Parts: sequence; C-alpha cells; structure tokens
Amino acid sequence: MDAQSRGRADDIDPADQWVLNPHTGNYELRLDRSAGESPAATRTATAEDSGRRGDARPGSPESPRGEVPGQRSRRSSQSGGRGAEASAAGGAGRRKRKAPKARRKKALMWTGGVTAFLVVSAGVGAYLLYDRLNGNIDTVDIGKLGNKNVLSDGPMNILIIGTDKRTGKGNEGYGDKGSTGHAETTILFHVSEDRSNATALSIPRDLWTDIPDCETKQPDGSTKVIPGISGERFNVSLGQEGRDPGCTMQTVEDITGIRPDHFMMVDFNAVKELTTVIGGVEVCMAKKINDPKSHLQLPKGPSKVHGEEALALLRTRHSFGNESDLDRIKVQQQFLGSMIREMKSSGRLTNPKELFDLADVATKSLTVDQGIGSATKLMTLAQEIGKVSPKNITFATVPVKDNPAEPTPITVVVDEPRAEPLFAMVRSDTSLTAVKKKEKAAKSAQAALLKGPKAEPADVRVDVLNGGEIAGAAGATVTWLQNQQGVPKSTNKANAPEKIKKTTLEYAPNQADQARALAEMMGLPATAMKQGTADAEGLEAMVLTLGADFKGAGIPITGPAKAPEDIQRASADKAVCAK
Repeated sequence: MDAQSRGRADDIDPADQWVLNPHTGNYELRLDRSAGESPAATRTATAEDSGRRGDARPGSPESPRGEVPGQRSRRSSQSGGRGAEASAAGGAGRRKRKAPKARRKKALMWTGGVTAFLVVSAGVGAYLLYDRLNGNIDTVDIGKLGNKNVLSDGPMNILIIGTDKRTGKGNEGYGDKGSTGHAETTILFHVSEDRSNATALSIPRDLWTDIPDCETKQPDGSTKVIPGISGERFNVSLGQEGRDPGCTMQTVEDITGIRPDHFMMVDFNAVKELTTVIGGVEVCMAKKINDPKSHLQLPKGPSKVHGEEALALLRTRHSFGNESDLDRIKVQQQFLGSMIREMKSSGRLTNPKELFDLADVATKSLTVDQGIGSATKLMTLAQEIGKVSPKNITFATVPVKDNPAEPTPITVVVDEPRAEPLFAMVRSDTSLTAVKKKEKAAKSAQAALLKGPKAEPADVRVDVLNGGEIAGAAGATVTWLQNQQGVPKSTNKANAPEKIKKTTLEYAPNQADQARALAEMMGLPATAMKQGTADAEGLEAMVLTLGADFKGAGIPITGPAKAPEDIQRASADKAVCAK
C-alpha cells in the first residue's frame, strides 16, 4: 500500500493501544481517533473475552475484533512477502509481539521531564532559601583586620560578641535606651589546627583595660579613626563613639596577644528566638531562683528555659555567687555548653527543615565580618567547628583580680601571672583538654630535634629577621638575646622578604646544638625547627625568622604543656548546677 493508506496508524503499533484500566481491571483499546476512528471504536476487553480468546492478542487473526486499520498494510510491507505468508498460514502466522518501544520512550521522556523539573525546582527552592538567609545577615567592613578567607590552614579564632542592643519586642527593659550595643558577653573561641579541640575564653565586661585607636568604615566608604582610651571598661570597646566590632577585635588582641580571624555578633533577640526554635535549653539550679529584678523564677534542679526566661537567666547577676559579672559568666558558659550538647544530640543539624528554621532565626539577629558574610560561608565555618566534640570544648575565663586603683573595687584587671600562661597556651594551640591523639612517626622525628646537647649561649650564631606583625621585632629580639641571654653573635637582619605565620629556625646539621640552645631560650616548638641537609661552613649563622606567632622578646612562642590548676574552666560535655 502507499503511504496515504497507512496514515498515522503505521506510526504506532496497534497492539500497544491495549492498556490496562486500573479502575476496572479490564484492557481497553484506544485507537488513534485522528485516523478516522470514532469514539465507538474503543472497546473493552473483559475477562470473559480474554478467556474466549485464549492466547489471542489484540490484533491477531484469532482476535474477535476486526483487523486493526493499518495493520494489513504494514504486514504487506514486510520484506520477502512475509505478510502474505502470514495471512495464508492463519494462526501460525502470528507475529511475535515487539517490545513496546514507544511506551518505554514515552515513559523515559516523562520520567526525564519530571526529574528535570524536580532538579530545577530544587535549585530554585535552594536559591530562594539561600537568598533569604543572605538577606538576614548583616555585615561590617572591618578593613584590614581579620581573615578574608572563611577558613585558615592553622588554628581559627572567632570572636563571639553578645550585645545589649535593645531591638525587638519585649527588650525595652534591657540595656541602655538608644544604644547601638556594648560588648556585654564576649567569648574568644579558639579552634585547634587539627580541629580536635576548642577553647572558649570569656572576657569580663567589667575588665578595666586600654581601648586602642581603631579605624572604622563610614557609610560613604571613607575611613574614620576613633581615638583610644587609656583605662576604661572593656564593654565600651563596642558602641560608644562609633566603635564597631573591629575595635573590639583589636582590644581583645591587645589584651591576649591572640588575633581574631572573624567576629560574630548577636543581640537579645538571638537568645530569645534561638532557644525557642530548638525547644528550650536544659539548665540546672543548685537552689530555687526568684529574682524580682530580672523576673527570673526557676526551681531547684533541672528545668528547661527558652525565650524571655532564657534571656533573663543570661542577664541576671543577682541570683548567683556574689552577684558579680564573673559568676554570671559561669552561668553563661554552662548554658552554652548545654546548648551545644542539645544541638549535637538532637539531630536538628541533619534535619533539613529544622536546620533551615534554625538558620533562619540565627541569621536574623546576626552581624558578621565580610569574610564570613554569606549563608554558604557561615555553613562552611559551622561545618568546620562542628568537627570538634563537645567533650573537647573547654570554657575558661580570663584570670582577673580586683582593680587595685579603686577603693571599693567595681571593676577588675588582668591577673598577669595567671593569665599569661593561659594566653600562651591558646597562642601555641595547646589544648586545655586532654585530647588523645595518635602520634605519627613524622611528629616524633620532629620532636626529637629538640633533644640532645646544647651549645653555650656565647657560641650561638644567629641572624634574626622579622616576618611577623610587630614593627622592630628583629631588633628588639637581638637586644634581648645579647643583653639578657648572653648571645653576642646575634645580628639584626631587619624585615624578611615576606610575612609568615609561624616562626622558623633554619640551621645546618652541624649547628644542631646551637639550634637547641636557641629554641630553649626562645620557647620555640619542634615544628619551628628546619634542619638543612648540608653542614655550615666557617662562621655561617643560623637564620631565625619571626612569624605572626611571635608576641615579643622574652615571650615563649610555645605555651605551657598544661593549664594552670587555679583558672576557672568547664567542659561543654558536662552538666553543672549553677550556684
């Protein structure tokens, strides 16, 4: 037959037009009505018909219905006259049913289309969620301060600032009216280089200290230098005179010698809303609490707090200990430890909906530096911090004593003999928690470089370069070595070609005894030792390059191996009842 007689029926196998109707359990023949079939041509194959036909399939010679239009024409077009032979053979000429390619093709097209739609929809949804979270986050340009990258190869220091900014419904009773917020709760969160442990160091708001000059970015893009103050409460490092979080970061670095990489600032609303969305935070009181000033009422023993009650707990200073800010810090640390345990154990961080609700609430009250100023950057940072187990997160407070300049002390000052070893431990990335580590052979070999005989100070030859942040550090170190350590053969070589993060001491194998002697004087870690392969000739000197970890002549680069016993500290994995 010619093409006209085939029509569209030849494009679709009629056998493939029999479809199971799931509602009736019957097969229905759906012919192509565009080829001239009327609706009446569609018939139902009942169970009785099927039994009568036996093996007969729709469209076969035994089928009780007539030849499907177009079927004969297609058969006659088979090569070798197979169509005619099949007609003569009757039932023996039944053709073998072909695989339903058209149906599979349609199914694949439909499945592919739905999959594509879901992927696009998910992408649009993810973008909308991402865009919403980004819109929640406020950022502050802190100029040259901090780290422009989200993560660093070494340890990370994040300054967490809780302000008394009075925004949001129900916060009228807190803080100074009209204030942009002070640094009321400040924690320097140090995450170790290997992410095995972290130290959360609280800085008292009433610490009497110097506030350094600081540069702040203005709305028009210009830079304004805000003069420092000699002697003031730490909490005014933020807010007053237009000081931004960058000023607080600089103040913290001046106090501790630890440089923050990023800051995260939250206000009252963050505490109220975050504790509500996670279903409350479990706390424990050593006694019944009834504070008329903060309206805090809690029973003795464990209970859960959220919203206004959680904020009151963190703000009160009249319900615990001697009603000082130091006792309030202890309660805040216990509260944060409980929140960390809740977040880790509840599965909220793996539930997409709860995670989004959490992120939505958290970011609405969050201000950060531009280095972490997006949802994806914050997620990256959170995932990195999340590697640390709560049992290896230690809370500590800067050791302080009453301000001796005040007849009736209302502020405190840093207790240097107790504080400096603690600062040195954080600077050298030494954990306050006993972290079990598998010591690798490479580390053992490196540590062995510090063991062995040491040269006399007078025999040590060293050139000192400054690759750190402190101007004149090389000259100051040489003066210290010559005058206080008895190393006359030390030479100031000024600035290094480039800045480096960690101090290094390069020496030849036949200078090992000199290197060990200098390492002991400087308090260098084993990782600072860089032994060459060829011996030094004649009067060749070693090369000491001071890095960003160098804090001053006479200040050991490494901290104590163990924290002082008398510092206040607590572990995030242990519940303690507030007293």
